[in-house]
Amino acid sequence: MKILLIEDDVETANYIKKGLLQEGYTVDWVADGRDGVVQGASENYNLIITDRMLPALDGLSIVKSLRSAKIDIPILILTAVGGIDDRVQGLDAGADDYLVKPFSFAELSARCAALLRRPPLQSEVTQLVVRDLRMDLIRRVVTRGSDAIILQPREFQLLEYLMRNASRVVTKTMLLESVWDFHFDPKTNVVETHISRLRSKIDGPYETKLLHTIRGTGYVLSDD
Repeated sequence: MKILLIEDDVETANYIKKGLLQEGYTVDWVADGRDGVVQGASENYNLIITDRMLPALDGLSIVKSLRSAKIDIPILILTAVGGIDDRVQGLDAGADDYLVKPFSFAELSARCAALLRRPPLQSEVTQLVVRDLRMDLIRRVVTRGSDAIILQPREFQLLEYLMRNASRVVTKTMLLESVWDFHFDPKTNVVETHISRLRSKIDGPYETKLLHTIRGTGYVLSDD
């Protein structure tokens, strides 16, 4: 496991680095906040430990910079700034843990181990694609090839569910529960009606059909 330590006090840095090395970690140390951001963004670390009061760039700015760059490495702020509001600021900035100096190395070690046990964060999906059908979940735009497809809100929800389950047969009950939040049979053809409208928009003018009805079972979105 590789740890980046950002600490400007030489004595404290040597104490932490020595203890972590004895526990089997690989440790890189930088004493400058700006160097810490560059190092954290350019190397593959499993954990970053940073002081808050640093030359060139403070610890909160380091955390914010790394998070804005979509770097999800666990970050522990280790600092003498220990008020409740200060801790809240650190966690709100994107830090995963906050430990106040003076500290016990045993506690620091335990917190590091806990952070390293956490599973990595999964990147949020922002685009769904089935063949040439594309859905942008951020802009809420649907296209097929170069053509924009205009959908009503419920049609968008329906297509999103089908695309998230592409190549998998989904039943009418699954659609009622997931798209309409119905946990009972409303005794209407609301699903069939919306499927028909959606099919006319995403398949109508195109040679390759994507939305298929599986008789007696449900529907599947697939280019097979």
